[in-house]
Amino acid sequence: MLTKKDIPEILTAKIEKLSNLGLGIAKLDGYVIFVEGACPDDVLKIKINKKNKNYANAEILEIIEPSPYRIEPLCKMQKVCGACQLQFIDYDAQLKFKKEIVEDTMRSIFGYEVDVRDVVPSPQIKEYRHKIQYPIGETKESKRILAGYYKSGSHELVNIKHCPIQPVYCDRIIEFIREEAQKLGIRGYSEKSHKGELRHVVIRTSNYDKKNLVVLVVNSDKLSNNVKALANSIFKSLENIKGVEVNFNNKKTNLILGEKSELVIGEGYIEENICDKIFKVGAKTFFQVNPKSADNIFRYVREYIVSNFKSPTILDAYAGITAFGICMSDIASKVVSIEEVKPSVELAGEIIKENGIKNIELHCGDAGDFFAKETSLGREFNITILDPPRKGCTQNSLDYALKLTKDKIIYVSCNPATLARDLKYLKERGAEVEYIQPFDMFPHTYHIENVAIIRLSQRD
Repeated sequence: MLTKKDIPEILTAKIEKLSNLGLGIAKLDGYVIFVEGACPDDVLKIKINKKNKNYANAEILEIIEPSPYRIEPLCKMQKVCGACQLQFIDYDAQLKFKKEIVEDTMRSIFGYEVDVRDVVPSPQIKEYRHKIQYPIGETKESKRILAGYYKSGSHELVNIKHCPIQPVYCDRIIEFIREEAQKLGIRGYSEKSHKGELRHVVIRTSNYDKKNLVVLVVNSDKLSNNVKALANSIFKSLENIKGVEVNFNNKKTNLILGEKSELVIGEGYIEENICDKIFKVGAKTFFQVNPKSADNIFRYVREYIVSNFKSPTILDAYAGITAFGICMSDIASKVVSIEEVKPSVELAGEIIKENGIKNIELHCGDAGDFFAKETSLGREFNITILDPPRKGCTQNSLDYALKLTKDKIIYVSCNPATLARDLKYLKERGAEVEYIQPFDMFPHTYHIENVAIIRLSQRD
């Protein structure tokens, strides 16, 4: 194998496949080269930017022979905006490559061959993203308000006027905020100086009734008259605004939302329809950004349970607003839900009451602590549904999930790497992975949602 000293600065390479971060992978006598913006089967002239012991990063100088999977991106800003890494690849090919990413990740981390099914496509590949989080800045000279996404690999703000993966009406909301904030003398935020009032605009938009919740994130700990005026103007001037909320975040942090919020006008949630049930979704509520693809996942899990169980007991862990538990409530004898974010649990309580559901038991707290308590009480469930954040589960939580579950764990994950790590841990303790069903929740990105079916009944 070549060493980094042997790699020329400029070379011609053919891209073999995509990495788990959506980078093209080329190899030169076993030495791995990652190329941003590359597509499998591209033949490229590339320039090496950084060499490491076992791999290098490179940029494209020329596309010598384009891959048959290459297409014209939906968005003119695709090359400068870091949001849609794969938009230049045909959608059917995206699904093929995402399946390969999951297979490669399972092979390298899980260490075993797993039955990975074909990716279920998103019902929409345009206007699918129903949660928008725009950083806000301003130009140096004219102080014109900027709103958009960061350029790939940087904190350089790209001003976005139209984004094809978001509902069109969101463009109108953002444009109105740009203009109205300017009129009111509201300054855009600067990360460098930590000055400027308006940091982010977050929009939760409903696929169900097209209503929008607008959240203005400000670099302050109290509501100013100008921001209050902006909030009222948004609500009164635009159609389909459910409510406008102000979130206070004056810390030097990469976190978008601060702990404290104030509802200025309207209502602090939108409504979404999943599995024929109505959910309330607030500013801080975890809820999938692609409602139609999320509906596919919930219905898939529901159908799997109906086909394999009769009136099971279900533990819904890392439950958010208990979406899985609510969708499974009418096929279960009992659902127990655990979630640590109090506003999500409160919203879940409202949803359960409004949907007339009687067999869900809600708990607010840390999942690991709850698992320990339930284990000490000798409680068992036929099915445990795990839907943790990207970092996955702790080993402690997985140990308790094994103790609490009689038959199956259904693990829902947005991160193949942490899923593979946790599946390996479960297998080493006697569980068996039946298969993984991927769903495309995020078209045009390298992200992929997975549902893993795990059997426990044959453990020693």
